[in-house]
Amino acid sequence: MSAKAISEQTGKEFLYKHICTSAAVQNRFLYASVTAETDWDRLTQEHPWLLKERLVVKPDQLIKRRGKLGLVGIDLDLQGVKEWVKAHVMKETTVGKARGVLKNFLIEQFVQHTQEEEFYVCIYATREGDHVLFHHEGGVEVGDVDTKAQRLLVAVDEKLSEEQVKEKLLTHVPDEKKEVLASFIVGLFNLYEDLYFTYLEINPIVVTKDGVYVLDMAAKIDATADYICKAKWGDVEFPPPFGREAYPEEAYIADLDAKSGASLKLTLLNPRGRIWTMVAGGGASVVYSDTICDLGGVDELANYGEYSGAPSEQQTYDYAKTILSLMTREKHTQGKVLIIGGSIANFTNVAATFKGIVRAIKDYQGPLKEHEVTIFVRRGGPNYQEGLRVMGEVGKTTGIPIHVFGTETHMTAIVGMALGHRPIPNQPPMDAHTANFLLNASNSPVTPATTRTASFSEPRTSSEVNPAKKSKADLPAAKPTTLFRKKTKSIVWGMQTRAVQGMLDFDYVCSRDDPSVAAMVYPFTGDHKQKFYWGHKEILLPVYKNMADAMKKHPEVDVLISFASLRSAFDSTMETMQYPQIHTIAIIAEGIPEAQTRKIIKKADEKGVAIIGPATVGGIKPGCFKIGNTGGMLDNILASKLYRPGSVAYVSRSGGMSNELNNIVSRTTDGVYEGVAIGGDRYPGSTFMDHVLRYQDTPGVQMIIVLGEVGGTEEYKICQGIVEGRITKPVVSWCIGTCATMFTSEVQFGHAGACANQASETAVAKNQALRDAGAYVPKSFDELGDVVKTVYDELVANGTITPAQEVPPPTVPMDYSWARELGLIRKPASFMTSICDERGQELIYAGMPITEVFKEEMGLGGVLGLLWFQRRLPRYACQFIEMCLMVTADHGPAVSGAHNTIVCARAGKDLISSLTSGLLTIGDRFGGALDAAAKLFSKAFDSGMLPMEFVNKMKKDGKLIMGIGHRVKSINNPDMRVQILKDFVKQQFPSTQLLDYALDVEKITTSKKPNLILNVDGFIGVAFVDLLRTCGGFTRDEADEFVEIGALNGIFVLGRSMGFIGHYLDQKRLKQGLYRHPWDDISYVLPEHMSM
Repeated sequence: MSAKAISEQTGKEFLYKHICTSAAVQNRFLYASVTAETDWDRLTQEHPWLLKERLVVKPDQLIKRRGKLGLVGIDLDLQGVKEWVKAHVMKETTVGKARGVLKNFLIEQFVQHTQEEEFYVCIYATREGDHVLFHHEGGVEVGDVDTKAQRLLVAVDEKLSEEQVKEKLLTHVPDEKKEVLASFIVGLFNLYEDLYFTYLEINPIVVTKDGVYVLDMAAKIDATADYICKAKWGDVEFPPPFGREAYPEEAYIADLDAKSGASLKLTLLNPRGRIWTMVAGGGASVVYSDTICDLGGVDELANYGEYSGAPSEQQTYDYAKTILSLMTREKHTQGKVLIIGGSIANFTNVAATFKGIVRAIKDYQGPLKEHEVTIFVRRGGPNYQEGLRVMGEVGKTTGIPIHVFGTETHMTAIVGMALGHRPIPNQPPMDAHTANFLLNASNSPVTPATTRTASFSEPRTSSEVNPAKKSKADLPAAKPTTLFRKKTKSIVWGMQTRAVQGMLDFDYVCSRDDPSVAAMVYPFTGDHKQKFYWGHKEILLPVYKNMADAMKKHPEVDVLISFASLRSAFDSTMETMQYPQIHTIAIIAEGIPEAQTRKIIKKADEKGVAIIGPATVGGIKPGCFKIGNTGGMLDNILASKLYRPGSVAYVSRSGGMSNELNNIVSRTTDGVYEGVAIGGDRYPGSTFMDHVLRYQDTPGVQMIIVLGEVGGTEEYKICQGIVEGRITKPVVSWCIGTCATMFTSEVQFGHAGACANQASETAVAKNQALRDAGAYVPKSFDELGDVVKTVYDELVANGTITPAQEVPPPTVPMDYSWARELGLIRKPASFMTSICDERGQELIYAGMPITEVFKEEMGLGGVLGLLWFQRRLPRYACQFIEMCLMVTADHGPAVSGAHNTIVCARAGKDLISSLTSGLLTIGDRFGGALDAAAKLFSKAFDSGMLPMEFVNKMKKDGKLIMGIGHRVKSINNPDMRVQILKDFVKQQFPSTQLLDYALDVEKITTSKKPNLILNVDGFIGVAFVDLLRTCGGFTRDEADEFVEIGALNGIFVLGRSMGFIGHYLDQKRLKQGLYRHPWDDISYVLPEHMSM
């Protein structure tokens, strides 16, 4: 949601910090917050003014009219405040319909003043601009300010001046106070704009000879502007409405939501309730809550929430386990029900999200059975059959009663089943997959012949162009009546390849002559071509780095579909409107600040551009054009007959619910002519009335469906249009959110605009007004399909609509990736891996999540054990690995590897090249003796050969004993690296048979020559064999295999890489120049035959 209420303390903090006015604002920051846990002595130390001033105390919990409710303590000393707080704190209080506990209080300085010094000021946002209300009488008895107050509308993008304030608002104010008030109100308005307030009320504001005092304040800010205002806001806490507690689980889901590109919402209404919901989609979540309340379940409804926007399996799991945890804390005598519902998804892979829910159900199967939970599931969308199959399967394996339904069942029918109002039908066997679009039977690459290109009653027209034109030079441009045609061309902003391919598949199945997408714009890559499919054929679409190039090269384009992020959508949309060829823009992003949206709307009105969105999936015109992911995948396009036009046009706010309307209309009428989801924000770019009037003026549309919503007053314009005769076609309408009036505390639904700020904005009031105006309004959403069918049948009966014969659409090949997702095909993998899996929410090393690796403090040795040996090695083994890496890290600049690295670094090469140069010298003569020593000593020991026999054999064969000998160290000058490792191994290893054998060999070799010692390579090699054979993690064959495949040399490579990198950095830091070997260190000799 966007507009969120903040506490009075937060609002005043913003005001005191950031207001810019010549008026003297008094009592800045003179407030203190108090709870039941407050230490009063510490409080007075932090706020010494509490001991000297007369005080006011009041609850700070979003309670309206506190003065009238007797919830303000006035003109008290500190002791009086303590007593007042003690009498009220943690006491249950009723405010309107809400019952809640008083917990948080605000103490401020008492301001002595007269009634004549009290004033009222309020600023609030509307679509057209910001209204400033002022009344010369403020305070508790201000009454109905809407009718009393002076009012001034500041249009979008305009400024407020002191002269306007004096002229329009301060007509009843004494002259000596006008300057101060005018300056303060202008400063307040600028603060309101700069900090993205949506509502700001001060009642009363007191003006004395000393200056301005802000007594009581109520405010809301646009939470979506956090990325703009973070520096000024800081970390804002949004308190819950009075009467509803703030639960840690709500905060947890809000945190998940903030970190995710998806939408995750949770509000706890009654944690002891028996009816729980887990609904996909902002609009659908409201419909399910409505239906539960309509069927008498309001007192047992435990929660409101929604998940949407294609959350990952892990995110869905986290969301589901939170709900399952909450609902299995207290038992209910009648057991509990969980409704996992949703409309037909546009782009969310239902099976993928259901995997997360299934995981959660498996984890909580014990508590779910103990609490007698029954689960009802209804869902549609991409891969929904597989999702429902998996959900049904988990019910059978866990013994939890799970009833599963797809698109053949009305969306809210499962609510009646769950509450016992309708029988649970026997479930038909589900299709195994979503595979209704396969290869074209003709195998022809040519686009098939046109099926049906017009609705049953639409006259054909040759006109294909309907540009926006200005009727007069001083009037805004008129917006187009027809947004999309068979020849419409678009540009897609953003690298949304899946959405674009969906549009092309839709074009193909609608028998369009060419693709509806002309190009893409993506600023983060250079100009290039992107490959897509047109039926069976591969085609290339151009991708441009900037909008100007795309527009210049594609003058035929008149639609922009913007997948820009919420941060860049404003700038990219404003840029797009500079090009007169564009007459329609669809903005998909959710979370654009309302102030920016209103600027977009204003510019669009000036330019004659139609805006769909923000926060929308888009819209669809069957047989012509679809925006992005609208209508879902091809199986739903075909099932809902969206490949050819029908006679019914609809407009809704919700994208998911628009797909549900596609389903309802296709089952009850001849199909959809056009459908638009205007978006869930408070200020959508186009309104219900904009589209209803278009449909009224479109010959092919014979009936109109409007799916309204709680919040706003747009539906009343439709009522007015019907009454005045401007709208003559039958309108079937329903406003969702009827449950809002039944809740005791305010609930913000999934859409930002779904909140009633006054009685006329409730869904109940709007449904009644539409019914009174002559629209066809069902009793509930459950009956919407029946009413649509009734109206359609009447139109058929009176000859307005003549049903036409169905013509099968052309078929489109299925994408390989989607066929694989559905399990329709199999293909041998090009690679296999068994050590790491990065595909899930968390990186996994050999079956161990990375969080567990750190939790268990496994260290580098433990990680190496997982990745190299696929085992969790004992602690001493991990320590030994780390010691080996430490002792092999470096051995000075003179050895060949370090030398090569240094020479390469001094030649100006990069780190990787220099490191590789050094590593390439590793072999039998330098560093590569670990494997050789391990193999040599193991073979001799395993064959039963005595140490002396082994030495003699090697001498007889004329071979060196790998791992024996050192250029510098000797028996008299031992290598301390070997000594350190030996001490550790002897103390920690359970057995050292091979090491003991090698040490016996060393005794023999050093008796011949003192430097023929067991060197560090040899020691690590034989000790590692002992480790692999005796640590208990490997069989003898597995241990020998690791030696055979070269695992031990990896220790030296990994360790010495640290040293090589050190030498590289050292040379760069010392700024050493190009190395040239001195000629006097080289013996120049002639070839042997020449010297003779």
